[in-house]
Amino acid sequence: MLEPGVLTLAATPIGNPLDASVRLMRALEEADLIAAEDTRRLARLVSALEVETTGRIISYHEHNEAERTDVLLEALAEDRRVLIVTDAGMPVVSDPGFRAVRAATEAGYPTTVIPGPSAVLTALAASGIAPDRFVFEGFPPRRAGRRASALEPLADERRTMVFFESPRRTAATLAAMAEAFGSQREAAVARELTKTYEDVVRGSLAELADWAGSTEVLGEIVIVVAGAEPVTASAEDLVEQVLARAATGERLKTVAKELAKDDPGVSASELYDLALRRRG
Repeated sequence: MLEPGVLTLAATPIGNPLDASVRLMRALEEADLIAAEDTRRLARLVSALEVETTGRIISYHEHNEAERTDVLLEALAEDRRVLIVTDAGMPVVSDPGFRAVRAATEAGYPTTVIPGPSAVLTALAASGIAPDRFVFEGFPPRRAGRRASALEPLADERRTMVFFESPRRTAATLAAMAEAFGSQREAAVARELTKTYEDVVRGSLAELADWAGSTEVLGEIVIVVAGAEPVTASAEDLVEQVLARAATGERLKTVAKELAKDDPGVSASELYDLALRRRG
């Protein structure tokens, strides 16, 4: 049951209306004010779920979020039950809602969330790529130069990376990822998740870039990219650091032990022995 004077965020189905939770359906019926990213999409969802809304419905998207946030705060001040929904998935996550949460929190109003479908987690689970540690990077920049600059610092990211992308830019983004991360980096492209034509295409970034460039990519796109493999140093790579620090007065054995501790591929004794031989 929605609480008066509380800002509620609700996740909506990312494709299949049957994924709607009972809590979402009740919230849509109970809300005094519903802020929807697209009121027409909300109308279709409400129709599919066969629920009836009685509250006021307003649009709430990136172009009017600033001014409409004041409307939400006014409703909270009047002890109204306020609900935010987006076109698909969770508000705030690459969708409107963050500004309202910040404003409500600063004004002293509580915020709660009705959890539900997530394109990020659905794609990650279906990708076949390690899910134990991951980072969500949202939409890459649209322009080629900015996109390349944004991807370059992620080349050494060890965690699995999840991106959203427009179908018309998918081929260019995959090609840019192959350039930034290496053509053989494992990845997956998930499209139309939970819908009739759901599809997950897996392969190297080079293979996926070729696939996207030779086919018509349609639907909502999520790209999952494996993290970078750890770079294991050898004793040869570290010995000069040991000798340089020993030359400043540090104990050779202590430095060798410290550097080896940070790299599981090198033993302290091996590094120490090599440094002794090099020093003569």
